[in-house]
Parts: sequence; structure tokens; C-alpha cells
Amino acid sequence: MKRTGPTNINLQKLVAELKELGRKQNALIWRLAAEELSKPSRRRREVNISKIELASDENSTVLVPGKVLSAGELTKKVTVAAWKFSGKAKEKINKKGKALSIQELMKANPKGSKVRIIG
Repeated sequence: MKRTGPTNINLQKLVAELKELGRKQNALIWRLAAEELSKPSRRRREVNISKIELASDENSTVLVPGKVLSAGELTKKVTVAAWKFSGKAKEKINKKGKALSIQELMKANPKGSKVRIIG
């Protein structure tokens, strides 16, 4: 059976925007994020806050092409952009840092400089 990609219309639009921005800005990070988000939902990344805590530095920006879950604590000021957040995870991130959608990160940082993909 031929792979069709995501069926969620919002995700399809996001993948198209990521690919376009990646081409325009010659930014590999957006093309990699589009590739990750094009995967089937069962293969998409799910990252706990504890992993973000371990893999990030103070005042860094992190991109999760999938869902952020709430296990763990965040002690650093980190900006986290993701496709989805659990409700509790968004609360925990916003206490110390900032939780954004991927579209908001694309507008704020179109070149994708100093953004790290975690997964």
C-alpha cells in the first residue's frame, strides 16, 4: 500500500509550509522537521520534559516534531516548539520558559538558527 502522509489537514499545511520555508531560507532544520512530521503518527516523536531538560542549555530553543509529554521537571529557561503539547507539559514549560507552536517559531526565526531538534 502506498504511503499517503498525514491525514490531518492542519498537519499537511504545516508540512508544506516547513518544506517551502526550508527551500526559501536554505534551512535544513525546517526540511528535517517536515520529514519527521510526515511520518505515521505511531512513529512520530513523543518527548518528555525530562529529556528536554537533559538535552538543552539555558536560553536555548528546542524543536520537537511530535508531542511533548509532562514527565519530569524543567529547571532551565528554554523555548520549546512542538506540534502538540499535553496540557500539563505546556503548564510546566510556561512556568520557566516558553511553549510555542512550530508556526510561531517559524515566524520568529525563519532561518532556524540556534534551534535544536530533540527526539
